[in-house]
Amino acid sequence: MLNYWWVTRPKRKLNSIPDVLSIFAESAMHEAWNGQRNSHLSLESALERSGLKRTGDRRDQTGGGGRTYKAWLVSLGLVFVQKSTQKLKLTLAGEAILNGESPVKILTNQIMKYQFPSAFSLEHSVNVNLRFKIHPFWFLLKLLTDNRVQYLTQDEIAKIIIVEAENESPKCYEKIVSRIIEFRNFGDGCLEEDFARKYTSSKGNVNFKNPFAHLQDIANTIINWLEYTQLVIREEKKLRILPDRAKEVDVIVANAISFISRPEDHEYFQRRYGLDTEHVKDTRNLLETSVVTDFMIAEMSVRKIFISKALKEPIGFITPTLINQISEESGIKLSVVTEVLQKNFPHGLIGAFMANYFEMAFAGREQCRQFEEATANIFRDIFRFNSTWLGSSASGKEVPDILLISDSAGFQSIIDTKAYSYYDLPTTHRDRMIYHYLPDINNYSSSGLPLGFFSYIAGGFSNTIANPLNDIVRKSHVNGSAMPVTVFIKMIENHSTKPYAHSDVKRIFMLNRRVDIHDL
Repeated sequence: MLNYWWVTRPKRKLNSIPDVLSIFAESAMHEAWNGQRNSHLSLESALERSGLKRTGDRRDQTGGGGRTYKAWLVSLGLVFVQKSTQKLKLTLAGEAILNGESPVKILTNQIMKYQFPSAFSLEHSVNVNLRFKIHPFWFLLKLLTDNRVQYLTQDEIAKIIIVEAENESPKCYEKIVSRIIEFRNFGDGCLEEDFARKYTSSKGNVNFKNPFAHLQDIANTIINWLEYTQLVIREEKKLRILPDRAKEVDVIVANAISFISRPEDHEYFQRRYGLDTEHVKDTRNLLETSVVTDFMIAEMSVRKIFISKALKEPIGFITPTLINQISEESGIKLSVVTEVLQKNFPHGLIGAFMANYFEMAFAGREQCRQFEEATANIFRDIFRFNSTWLGSSASGKEVPDILLISDSAGFQSIIDTKAYSYYDLPTTHRDRMIYHYLPDINNYSSSGLPLGFFSYIAGGFSNTIANPLNDIVRKSHVNGSAMPVTVFIKMIENHSTKPYAHSDVKRIFMLNRRVDIHDL
C-alpha cells in the first residue's frame, strides 16, 4: 500500500494525451480489454509506431507498456472498462478531446477533480492508502494562493505535502502550512527519524544515496501536470500562480470540489469523473451495439493523423494541402478525408497546439525561434493576416520578429516575441523599436500601408512594463501594447467561436498598455 500521493507517469507531461487517446480510440476501443494480451501488445506496437513510446525488446511480451498508457488515461478519467462487456470505452471528457475541444480546458477540469480515493488509486497495482481523502491539485492551488506560502518547491511537495496532506479539513490545511514553513526554516531536520522507512518506494527498497528520489519523481510529475493547466509557472525551482491567471485561480479555490462516491465501482466512478465541462450526467446507452463500417475505421484513422499534426502546429482551418497530406499518409481517398475533417473539425483544432505554444513562451533562448515562428503561423493560419517571420536579417539590418499586413483593413504592423515570464523591455530593446524597427519598416516591407501598431508578446511582463512601452509610443507616435501569452491564447480561443475582424485585432493591440483578458 502506497503511503503517499501517487500519479502514474508513462510520460511526465500531458501534452501527448490527445495523441495517445486517439491511438486508443483507433486500436483498442470497443474490444475486450481485461486479460486480452494480444490487444495490449497491439496497442503497445501502435504507440511505438507513432513515436509515443520508445521501441525496444519487450522482456515479458505481455503488453505491459500498453496497460501503463491505459492506466494513465484511466487516472485522468478519459476511458473506462465497461463492466458488462469488458470493452474499453471513452468517457465524455475523452470524447470531447477527440471531438476537437481544447485539451487544456478538458484536462484542467479533470486535474482539478482528481481525487483520492478513486477507481484508479484503489487498483491492486496502485493501492494508495485510504487515509488520503483529498483533491490533490486543488489543494496545491489553495496553498499557492495563501500569502503565508506564496510558492512551493519540489522538495516541499515531495517531503511534506504528498506524505502528510490527508484531507481538506481546516485542521489538516493549517498543519500543512505550518509544516511548509517549518521545512523552510529547518530543511530535512524537521522530518521524522523513520521517514525513509515510513514512506518507502512502492518497490520496497530504499535508495540510500537519495531516499527521497521516488517522492521527488512524483512531485515533479505533479508539478508538470499543474503547469499543463497554464495556471502556474515554475521558475528558479519555485512553483507560483501565474499572475495573469490569479483571479481565475481564486475562483477555483473558493469553490470546494465534491467527492465522487463509490470509487470501488470502476464504471460508476469513471463515468462520473469523466464528465466534460458541458455535462452534469452521462446518459449514454453504451450497451447498444453497432456494426463497425469501413467509413468508421477510416474516420478513426483520419482523426488520429489529424490530431497528431494539430499537436505540432496551429491548424485553424482545413486546407487542400492538409487534406492531401493526410490522404497520402493514411492511404484514404481524398473525398473521405475531406468529409471526416469537415464534419469533425470544421474550424481546425487550434486548442491542441496551445499547450506546446504556452510552454514555448516561457522557455527563454531554448525555444525562442520556435516561439517566433509559431506566433507568425498563428497570425497567418488563425487570424488570416499576411504574416511573415523575418528572423535574423541576412543583411545584418535590425528587423523585428514578425511582419503583419492586412490589405483588407489597410495597415501593417510588427510583433516582437519574448519567451520570458517577466519581460521588462530593457533600454536596448526599446531603442531598437524606436530607432530601427518602426522608422525603417520600408527596409523589410514592400507594403507601403500605414503602421497600425507594434506589440510585444511574451510569457509575462514586469509590473513596470507601462513605462518603457509608453516611452516608445511617445517617441514613435505609433500605438502599441504588451500582450501576455495567456491573454493571446484566450484571444485565439475566442476567435474560434466568434472571429475577430482585422480592425478588431488592431483595436486590441493598440491600447498603449498591457492587454488584459477583459480587453478582448
